[in-house]
Order: sequence, then C-alpha cells, then structure tokens
Amino acid sequence: MRRTEWQQETRLMRWEQAYEDWLGGRLTQEEAAALLGLCARSFRRYIDRFEEEGLDGLRDKRMSQVSQRKAPTDEVLRLEALYKERYDGWTVAHFFERYQEEHKGKRSYNWVRQTLQQQGAVVKGKQRGKHRIRRPRSAMPGIMIHQDGSTHEWVSGEMWDLIVTMDDATNEVYSGFFVPEEGTFSSFRGVRETIDKRGLFSSFYSDRGSHYWVTVKAGEKVDKRRLTQFGRAMNHLGIQMIAAYSPQARGRSERLFRTLQDRLPKELALAEITDMEQANAFLKRSYWKRFNKRFMVEAAESGDAFVPSTTPLDEILCIQEERRVNNDHCVSYKGQALQIPRDNVRNHYLRATVRVHEYDSGRKAIFHGPRRLALYDIDGNIIASNKGGKRQAA
Repeated sequence: MRRTEWQQETRLMRWEQAYEDWLGGRLTQEEAAALLGLCARSFRRYIDRFEEEGLDGLRDKRMSQVSQRKAPTDEVLRLEALYKERYDGWTVAHFFERYQEEHKGKRSYNWVRQTLQQQGAVVKGKQRGKHRIRRPRSAMPGIMIHQDGSTHEWVSGEMWDLIVTMDDATNEVYSGFFVPEEGTFSSFRGVRETIDKRGLFSSFYSDRGSHYWVTVKAGEKVDKRRLTQFGRAMNHLGIQMIAAYSPQARGRSERLFRTLQDRLPKELALAEITDMEQANAFLKRSYWKRFNKRFMVEAAESGDAFVPSTTPLDEILCIQEERRVNNDHCVSYKGQALQIPRDNVRNHYLRATVRVHEYDSGRKAIFHGPRRLALYDIDGNIIASNKGGKRQAA
C-alpha cells in the first residue's frame, strides 16, 4: 500500500471513531472536529457526505485516477535495461549525467532515481536522521491522555515500576502509583483513576507495550484490528488509542520521568519511606498535589473535553475471556474449575459459551450475555450467585 493510501485509510478509521463518539454524545462537533484536525463546518460537511455515500463519499477520488504525467511502461523498461546493461553498479547521480548527455534523457533526476529504486536496479540509501519538531500540545484537557511506566530504584535497593497517567494539554498527573511490574491491570488502574477523577477522555497515547498493542513483527506498525485486553476496553469506552513509535514521540512523558527520577527518590528518602504501600500512600496523600502545582502548565483553550462516565467500569476495565461450559457445569480458567450454580433462568448451561471476568483483586465472575451467573474469590470459591435471575450490566 502506498503511503498516500495508508494515510487515507488511517484518516477514515479516525473519522469513524470520531463520528461514533459524536453520534453517541461523547463528543461535541467541535471536539470531534479538533480530533480530526478539521473545523466544525468541515466536520458537518463530512457528516452529510458520509451519511449519503458511506466511507466512499470521504475518499479522495484523485487517488483512483491515473496521472496524465505518468511515464509509459515501455519508457520505464528502457531506462531499467539501459542501466543494467551498461551502467550497473553506478550511482544514480553518475548515471543521470550520462542519461542526459549521451542518451538525451528528458526526465528529472528524482524520476530516474525513484524509477530505478522501484524496479530494484539500485538500493535505496539509508535514511538520514530526521529533523524533529516538537508536537504542539492538545488545546484543552481531556483531548489526549498519556500513560507510561518507568522502572527505577525509587527507594534504596528496590526496583519498582511507576505508572503515570497525565494530560497532554497541561502536564497534570491524574494518576501515579508504584507496582512491582507494569502490565494490563496497572494500565486499567491508571485509566480508572483518571475517569473517576475527571471523566471519559477522547484519546489515549502510549508506547507499543504488549499489553497496549499487538505488534506482529518487532519494529513494525501495530495491528489496530487485533486488540489486546486493554485495547478492547478502550474501544468499548470509545477512547481512541494512539501508538508512539519513538522515545522522541513520547517526549513529554520522557521529560516527566527524568524529573521524577531526580526528585522523587529524594522525597521518599526524606520521608523515610522504604516499602511500596507507604510510598503509594505518600504519592496519593500529598506528592502529586505539590508536583502538579509546580509543573502544570496552562491549557491553550479554556474548558475541557472530558465527558461524564455513566458506564459500569468494573466490568470493562478487567480481563475478559470466553470459555465453554463443561459437562459438570464447571468452567476451566487458569487452572481453576469455576462451578456454575443453579439459577432460575435456564435448566443448564452445558456447552454454552460464557465470559469470564478477572479483576485486579484476583476475584472472578462468569457472565452469560449481560447476566452475571456467579462471583468467585481468588481461590475460585463462590461468593455470590444470581439465583433470582436478575439482569446485571456487563
């Protein structure tokens, strides 16, 4: 796929997400337009075209037309044959001189270079380092949230992971805590604390960690169609996920962690804190309030893009896996046999497909559609069952 085609497909995917968020009332037209880099008027024009023609109405028609300036195939073949027969191994610049002087070539240097590269006659040179420009901040809080983790010796002799969830517009830290190791549940916790504090946000920016994204081959683009447990939860909440492809792309969180690695160990040592529970209590009690007061910046625009959450987050920000019920009305999950109790809705669930929810606490639950059949403790023992058949949100 050509770069322009890939860019168009990416824009269309972002459009669908923004349109669904607007249609669902999670974003206003102005907020959805800002996410797409459009003005509100253009967003309304796109809505009309999308509702009349679908995604085809938003495609650039020029990309399906053959350029009148495109070189004929026989000219391309003649150039390739000329190079391979007489000038094989020459640099493109050297060959281009002969192409113009002796063979009266009329094409530009860039056309000759790109044509030879596309035909495999010459190898494309290694790309030089990019001149990077700092990405402007989001206009207001709630448009983009960063999450990242840092492994460091935060207290003497202990390597912990610090998980921080912050706002791109202001640098405000909404959630920050220590865990033994970064993973899906720590990411869920950061998102949950942010939503509880401010509400649903529009987009989520992170590295390409395996709990965020599926990357088929190391170093390549993430697969946005194969969702991790975290990706499934964000998709459920209507939050757009954005992957960073370099440390420079995560510049704000990288600079934040450099500051924290310098300051926070000194603060913890001063407070004589040596264990993780005390350290997390210290962060929650006073540290983030003082840190935000010192390092927060003012947003470019007033207001915010947060949307109140009316969704039961416990059943979204968890591990969800489908299982088939065995003949003994048990479900096998991570070495445990979870017994499904009798209820008044169905005579049995033999061979039925159910969904196991695993929570950060280690508890588990089994759902059949929207109904919770039972809740289990960390050892797989039933805590509560749904004998009355009451409907519970999934």
